[in-house]
Amino acid sequence: MSDELPPITPKMLREAIDARRTFAIISHPDAGKTTLTEKLLLYGNAIHLAGSVRARRNQRSATSDWMAMERERGISITSTVLQFPYKGRMINLLDTPGHADFSEDTYRTLMAADSAVMVLDAARGVEPQTRKLFEVCRDRGIPIFTFVNKMDRPAEDPLALLDEIEEVLGMQPVPMNWPIGEGNSFQGVFDRRSEQVYLYDRTVHNQTISPETITTLDDPRIEAGLSATQFDDLHTNIMLLDELAAFDLDAVLRGEQTPVYYGSALTNFGVQLFLDDFVEFAPGPDAYPSDVGDIDPYQPEFTGFVFKIQANMNPRHRDSVAFLRICSGRFERNTTVKHPRSGKAIKLSRPYKFFAESREVVDEAFAGDIIGLPGSRYFGIGDTISAGDSFNFAPIPRFPAEHFARLINLDVSKQKQFQKGLEQLATEGAMQVLYEADAQRRDPILAVVGVLQFEVVEARLLDEYGVTTRREMLPHQLSRWVEGPEAQIDLLPWRYSMMKTVDDNGRLVALFSSPHELNFYAEKYPEITFRGIA
Repeated sequence: MSDELPPITPKMLREAIDARRTFAIISHPDAGKTTLTEKLLLYGNAIHLAGSVRARRNQRSATSDWMAMERERGISITSTVLQFPYKGRMINLLDTPGHADFSEDTYRTLMAADSAVMVLDAARGVEPQTRKLFEVCRDRGIPIFTFVNKMDRPAEDPLALLDEIEEVLGMQPVPMNWPIGEGNSFQGVFDRRSEQVYLYDRTVHNQTISPETITTLDDPRIEAGLSATQFDDLHTNIMLLDELAAFDLDAVLRGEQTPVYYGSALTNFGVQLFLDDFVEFAPGPDAYPSDVGDIDPYQPEFTGFVFKIQANMNPRHRDSVAFLRICSGRFERNTTVKHPRSGKAIKLSRPYKFFAESREVVDEAFAGDIIGLPGSRYFGIGDTISAGDSFNFAPIPRFPAEHFARLINLDVSKQKQFQKGLEQLATEGAMQVLYEADAQRRDPILAVVGVLQFEVVEARLLDEYGVTTRREMLPHQLSRWVEGPEAQIDLLPWRYSMMKTVDDNGRLVALFSSPHELNFYAEKYPEITFRGIA
């Protein structure tokens, strides 16, 4: 065929894969994750105007936030993919929600990342959501790079922040640069590798890359901008840093060390220094576990798995896009692949690469890249596809919901749209749709990890499907998938202390009013398994 790509040698394949850097940015809400994302895109020449969170007040939204509710509230609700080249590397940046109510989307996205950037607020340190996301990274063995943000505001002592990282997260922090001042006196950073000082000039509205001055620690401007105490502390602390553990890339890749960078995403202080180091030190694609052993990224056969599905990224077309992490080989457009779950062969004729909601057809991609597969009804979260033999990558865990509500369609004439909307939104994995078993009432029960997801579902049903709904909250606090002998399951006191429901796969799900009830019935019926993660 005339549109076939030329063959690729093993050396060319390895070089293309080694150039990939696929990472997720994680943080507690309001730590500055989205702002850092925007500035990384600026340095990658991927955008020319940063839509910072503060600028949203002037109706300018962040590039990585494409959903209407994200733009209105100034929060990230769903993960987005942003791909751009930088200094000979191909960057696949996965911008994840910071809000705890959308953490399951972040958990799944981390399954597709080779490393993570952890953003900390310099005044708040390691916050609760950061700890949760860190645990997911540690479970997956994902290396973590730390960016301490907002040094242009009043901040905790930098040494104290290092102690907190080590104490709370159990990793050895290694400062790669050091802040010069903090708050209004923050002037820039001292880069430990080059022993140079980078001073920055703030720009109007912080919308362009700040010009920087490279100098040394004895530059008189540094002493002039600091108090006598701050100036003495700066030199003392820099000498103390040499007594700390040295940077060890192998320890970073093992998850034992985290390189730490101080800066300010809003004013571009330290961002480029961080990005330059990151593309040098961050790992490229690694092997992924499967039921036939680890899949080597350099094997020539294309393989990948679906880690996310997003409905209505283009509402005019009502499309559903499956986000695929390529795990090995080279992908070529029009490839016919095996889909083990359905047993079908599927031709991938219109794959996309993404930049938030923007997309373009891609002819080829490599291990580490993220591509979108639009419009296919076959794909589900966790699905494996391959150009060679059939197998399955390790499953993506599903976390139990903690909040439940009946969702009632207020316009019976739109029941078809209501059902279609629920079905499409459920495929994204942000919620589960349950139905009460053995009951006359058939209103769906939404089960979510965070309560804000209810508002998202209701808003999207109205905005994308024209369906108005009403929510009836249920008193239950947790759910478990129920497995065991049918006779024993029938003995459970359904309708009294727990609700009997089924999910969209026909699996039995019990809703409990409290953890105490779950523990009580788990002990009373030892033959029954109440599974927390499916």
